[in-house]
Amino acid sequence: MTMELSSPAASPRALLHLLFNGARAVDVVEASLQLGLLDALEPGPVTLGELAARHGLIPGRLYKLMDCLESLGLVRREQPSDALESARYQAVPGLRAAAEAVLGPRSLERDREKYAWRQLHGRLPEVLRGEHAMPADAFDWPPRTPEQVAGFEASMAAGLPPILETFRAHGPRLWHGGARLLDVGGGDGTLAAHLVREHPGLRVDVYNLPATAPLVARTRERHGLPPERLGFVGGDFLKEPLPRGYDAISFVRVLHDWPADTARALLKAAWEALPSGGRVLICEEFRTPERLAAQFFWSYFLIGVDSCVSRLREVEHYLRVLDETGFTRAEVLPGPFELVVAFKS
Repeated sequence: MTMELSSPAASPRALLHLLFNGARAVDVVEASLQLGLLDALEPGPVTLGELAARHGLIPGRLYKLMDCLESLGLVRREQPSDALESARYQAVPGLRAAAEAVLGPRSLERDREKYAWRQLHGRLPEVLRGEHAMPADAFDWPPRTPEQVAGFEASMAAGLPPILETFRAHGPRLWHGGARLLDVGGGDGTLAAHLVREHPGLRVDVYNLPATAPLVARTRERHGLPPERLGFVGGDFLKEPLPRGYDAISFVRVLHDWPADTARALLKAAWEALPSGGRVLICEEFRTPERLAAQFFWSYFLIGVDSCVSRLREVEHYLRVLDETGFTRAEVLPGPFELVVAFKS
């Protein structure tokens, strides 16, 4: 008997069926993660009978849960006979790590639940017509109150792990002894703290609005770092030139928050501030299907916030602007978040 891999449903109607059952789909994946099924399914293939025996589960009930996972396109099934226990399953590569990242107790999506998205839920027609919006006391951009600043920067820090993974992968070629980095819009300094701890010769200053200074100080204290390793420079990059005296200037999840002219001006400001041979680093929300999916929450949430539009642009846009600004040798370094590096000649 020929065994064929089943294909996940992909029609618009099938997708909408799955979306309508989104909460139940999450429940299925969470249960699979908690039971340890994903640890067996990813290396796979493994039979239903083996899974049921290993985890003490009722085969007929497990078969239906596996149908749910298959409908989501997360596992593939081979059915050599009509016996339920003979069905063989294998998870798509990376499912275990993805489930932990998206559904685990410290996931970015769980962090986003603290935002007032329910202010918009069920009212999008009114929002789109301008009859309703996100209240300023729930979310304002730029953040106005100390509470809003702290909440926003904490949320940004929660999304750093994949960015840190990219920086770690390319660390040896990015930093040399005694290098100085200016992290523009560097939040509460969490990224800077990790870079400093992992590269003993590196010094990083966070450049951000003065209201974030206490947050960076708290991060510095939490990581046990001296001010000369992890510093802070207060300022407003929309109104002031970027500080000089640095070997590298980074924009990490900054440029997509601004119109193209502003983003171009920031890169020009970096070129003017850097010495000959200095580098600019861009780690952004580049427009790809993966990033659009990861950004779905903010795309939805910001429908009700007129003062902010996240512009996910293709990486080619930034490469073109870097060339037009005067930077040379631009290169896209791979990782969970691609990192663009270019030099001032």
